[in-house]
Amino acid sequence: MNKIRNLFNVENNFQLLKVNIVFAVTGTMSVYFAGIIITFIGLDPYILGSFFYWVLRIMLLIPVYQVLLIIIGSIFGEFEYFWRIERKMLGRLGIKFSS
Repeated sequence: MNKIRNLFNVENNFQLLKVNIVFAVTGTMSVYFAGIIITFIGLDPYILGSFFYWVLRIMLLIPVYQVLLIIIGSIFGEFEYFWRIERKMLGRLGIKFSS
């Protein structure tokens, strides 16, 4: 169990449980909300073709996931943990935040 806690960089098993729940809920909700957004915009596979529809949906999925990760992480009391992950990810994209 220590290896898993070290991998996730968490302090205890309860925090590990919360982090895993946040990742699971965020993944599920991001797929759901990306579908709602793409439907609201009025795009469907018949208009764009199946390939471009899924490319756009996946491109939309990424920012939706990032926003939901912070929101859901905050609800579970793990804002600092997930904000650290977001800063790392955005830093790799060239977007820097001051500490």
